Amino acid sequence: MKNTFGSSVSITLYGESHGPSVGVILDGIAPGIEVDEEFIAHQLTLRRPADDLSTGRQEPDPFVIESGVYRGKTTGTPLCIRIPNTSQHSDDYAFYGKARPGHADYTAYAKYHAFEDPRGGGHFSGRITAGLVAAGAIALSALKKKGILIGTHLSRCAGVDDRAFGDLKRDIEALSDKVFPVLDSASEDAMKSAILSAREDRDSVGGILETAVLGLPAGVGEPWFDTVEGVLSHLLFSIPAVKGVEFGDGFGFADLRGSVANDPFRMEQGSVVTSKNSNGGINGGITNGMPLLFRCVIKPTPSIFREQQTVDFTDGTDCDFTLSGRHDPCIAHRARVVVDSVVALGLCDLLAQRYGTDWLS
Repeated sequence: MKNTFGSSVSITLYGESHGPSVGVILDGIAPGIEVDEEFIAHQLTLRRPADDLSTGRQEPDPFVIESGVYRGKTTGTPLCIRIPNTSQHSDDYAFYGKARPGHADYTAYAKYHAFEDPRGGGHFSGRITAGLVAAGAIALSALKKKGILIGTHLSRCAGVDDRAFGDLKRDIEALSDKVFPVLDSASEDAMKSAILSAREDRDSVGGILETAVLGLPAGVGEPWFDTVEGVLSHLLFSIPAVKGVEFGDGFGFADLRGSVANDPFRMEQGSVVTSKNSNGGINGGITNGMPLLFRCVIKPTPSIFREQQTVDFTDGTDCDFTLSGRHDPCIAHRARVVVDSVVALGLCDLLAQRYGTDWLS
């Protein structure tokens, strides 16, 4: 039973949704990296619920850096960030045994033999992503100082499309402060309307997040089991509700010929570039120096307020179930900052393996 990811730079998650706190341990990070607590707080704000689009559970996230930082810089030793839980409504989860459709209630029971903490989803809760975002803020800052920028927008939600990425640097910078991460304000209005409509119907919606990474050098990644796609997909699929990942044109390749799917190489100011980027900046599992582009799909929030068929796995009977409590009609917009965070952490690990752990400092 393992809750740690990474080789040179690793992260360990701990805590439960309704326990005293959640948090993260970041190990292997180079000494001397600036830790901007205001930026950590800002990133946690982007993950936090807001207005009628999100759950009523409002957590202020007053994080505490327990170790690994001295005078505003990383020491190189394990960095622990603890985030207290302050808004638990545990009575909302007194239905133990009734498996909520789409949730991990039954699989948690099957794995942990009824010793799991079921309140709020326990260790399976989206609340656990707060630790990822806190650690990811440090990774994002370190990468930015090396000229590597990461940005994600909600490219599709409830059947509504945002505009595609254009000027990547400008778009990434514009997204950095947006609570609702779209590039077109008209798309924002239409998406929010669709989310609120689902909420009124006691239902939920999903979405597609599209991510761009600028500034990655060519030559990062391994050709087989630690490809850039493999490492990042491993992390992306750890985010609750992510059900699909594609790089570059992804599943669109199925309808193309090789003459269209290939990205022609050429020289530009002494550097190797491609004239287009269907492969999303990766060849053979290794970065080619072009922007890294990928998408991931977030399924509709499984917590809906309609009556659903389920089972009581403690007594082996069929039953119906109606949810109560505080839940999101859509989590895709809140998941954006989690995607940015895990990608930053994964890239820090890949870059440390390629250039050494001190390269980031």
